[in-house]
Amino acid sequence: MTGNEAILRALVGDITDEETAAIVNAANSTLLGGGGVDGAIHRAAGPELLKECRLLSGCPAGEARITDAYNLRARKVIHTVGPIWRGGDDNEPETLAECYRNSIDLAQKHNLESISFPCISTGVYGYPAADAAKIAVSAIRTALPRAPAVYEVHFVCFSEAALEYYRRELGGDFSDV
Repeated sequence: MTGNEAILRALVGDITDEETAAIVNAANSTLLGGGGVDGAIHRAAGPELLKECRLLSGCPAGEARITDAYNLRARKVIHTVGPIWRGGDDNEPETLAECYRNSIDLAQKHNLESISFPCISTGVYGYPAADAAKIAVSAIRTALPRAPAVYEVHFVCFSEAALEYYRRELGGDFSDV
């Protein structure tokens, strides 16, 4: 399959249970664990993930890094640091889009056929969920044509309310790009 035939799917679930080739961690810039999705992924993966993350020396907002997934069902964890919402005038939309595009680029580079994303920056970083969903879907659709290895993308939402934003952007539970 090519990126143009990729399946995009939105669902409510726990990203640590995803069986895609990679899951994305909405990390902080240290990559050393934290709360929310970041803490859940570190706990589920086990202490080896923290050891490997220490070797990466952090990650700036918008960029992405990759590690093994250890005790998770996925093979790899792609760590990306979303922007902290400051009202939208501090380059937050572009930084958030870069999180998604750089994660897809890493998946392509490592020949990972499927990837699951959380709702990056919408927790303690305060990004408005509806705006974040629009940016996420648009960024993925932009990145997939240059990532032919990636044929399935999951948006793993933490609530039914968040899922509705993705359904609106995708036109239903899932859509073909």
